[in-house]
Order: sequence, then structure tokens, then C-alpha cells
Amino acid sequence: MKLYLVQHGEAYAKDVHADRSLTDGGRKDIERLAAFLERAGVGVHRVMHSGKLRAAQTAEILANAVAPGLEAETSGLINPNDNPKAFDWQSESWDRDTLVVGHLPFMAKLVSHLVVGDEDRIITAYEPGSIVCLERKTDARWQIDWMVRPELLRE
Repeated sequence: MKLYLVQHGEAYAKDVHADRSLTDGGRKDIERLAAFLERAGVGVHRVMHSGKLRAAQTAEILANAVAPGLEAETSGLINPNDNPKAFDWQSESWDRDTLVVGHLPFMAKLVSHLVVGDEDRIITAYEPGSIVCLERKTDARWQIDWMVRPELLRE
């Protein structure tokens, strides 16, 4: 099983747009990421986001590329300061490739928790619009397959 962990695209500051929607640049970064994933043949059976507008917008754009026709789910376990162990507990029953859109510090802590068993030992350099692909092996251990940050996809 693969787990695609995405930090939402760049969003407006709260004092500029109270709803913290994606900026034009953030939307373009996510559209480039969606095109990259589609070209790479990535497909998922489940898309989840935190319910915050910037994450929902990111999930919608990506879902159109990697899971056409699939409606994204909202999860109450992937907010910025949530405990990654609670999310991991739920993920053990999953058997389908899943894309999750969330926030920092949660996403970085989740990767660290799943890969090295220590959420405080940050091993990824997330920026808005980044994705990390993890794969769970038959022994139930997770490993990092790859990571892409938005500047790698800009022309």
C-alpha cells in the first residue's frame, strides 16, 4: 500500500483572507503536482483532507488527477497539531493506496512517526505543495519511496 502525504498549497495569510484559501501561486503549484502525478500513473482509492479550505482545495485538484470521480473525505485526525499516532492507529486497517492532504507540523511528524517511530525526529523538508510517498511493506513497516517539492515542478 502507498500513502501519499501532501502539505496543502500556499495559502493566503489569515489577515489577508480569513478563510486561508490557496493563493494563485499555491493553486498553480498544486495543478503542476496534479499533472506530474497523472503523468506518473499515480492512482489512489481514497483521498482525505483536514476540512480546512486550503486542504480541501488542494485535495480536490489532486483527486481530479489521481482519483477521477472520487469524493474526498474529511478527517478530524489530520489538523496541524493533531497526534500522528491516532492517525497511524486508524491507517493500520487500510489496504488501498491513499492520498492525505494536511498541514504542518502534523504531516512532517506523521512521516517521522511512520518511518522512524519518532514524531519529533523530523526527516522531511516539507514546503507548501510538497508530497511524500510512503510504501508499507509486507512486514508492516513504512519506507519513503520519494518526495517532490513544488520548486522541482516549476518551469
